[in-house]
Amino acid sequence: MIRSLSLHVRLLQSYCTPQDIGIILSDIEQPRFNCCLEQVLMKGFMNKILQSMAMLVLALAGLVGCDGEPRSAMDTNPARVAELQQTLRDLWLGHIYWVQHATLNNAPNSLANRNAAEKEAVANAKQIAITVTPFYGEARSQTLFTLLVGHVAAIKEYSAGTVAGVTDQQDVALARLASNADEIGVFFSGVNPYLQKDTVRGLIAAHATHHVLQINQYKKKEYAKLEASWPMMRQHVYVIADTLTAALVKQFPGEFS
Repeated sequence: MIRSLSLHVRLLQSYCTPQDIGIILSDIEQPRFNCCLEQVLMKGFMNKILQSMAMLVLALAGLVGCDGEPRSAMDTNPARVAELQQTLRDLWLGHIYWVQHATLNNAPNSLANRNAAEKEAVANAKQIAITVTPFYGEARSQTLFTLLVGHVAAIKEYSAGTVAGVTDQQDVALARLASNADEIGVFFSGVNPYLQKDTVRGLIAAHATHHVLQINQYKKKEYAKLEASWPMMRQHVYVIADTLTAALVKQFPGEFS
């Protein structure tokens, strides 16, 4: 357990600010790490994340320069690259916004708001999937959409289990999140030679833990921590967006010339 947490800290230092790391560690130091970190580790979900993140940091170094700008095999139009990067950043930011509202509005009088947020989360997943259509076609875009909807559904399931206090339901949701991260990794590594499975799996798995963290913070009414965790979550989805942008530019440089 101590060894895993030490590794976690070292990897977080690679792409998180000291403040972000403090937020995570403050929750790890809680007796149960909200949803009981020790139990989650035994279930294998966090272990997969920790194993993937070591490869993730190295892989990202090859895709993105120190200034955050993607590298390409040939000259590209910076404006076109920036446009895709901003589009993906906005869409992934929308993803965490709508999923947060769909999973945290669990009070009976919030049903209408939750349903509306769920529809927006699914619509947002469709928009993210559509961004790959010009590169990979409609069929693969639909596959990505299905995977993203599965990601949202697993987060909702974890939230429901947390609200109800049903540990078995939480465990099932965590297993689904881990499996979904694997599948998304397989998808992107299958269509883009510059996206390794472990890189994408690490990104999505770490992203899923942010949702889990926020759900548990909300359950415990730790509203200050919930608010403080948002910048960390936002920065991580920017890493996802920038990684996808860099890989697309590398694979299709002619589309950005």
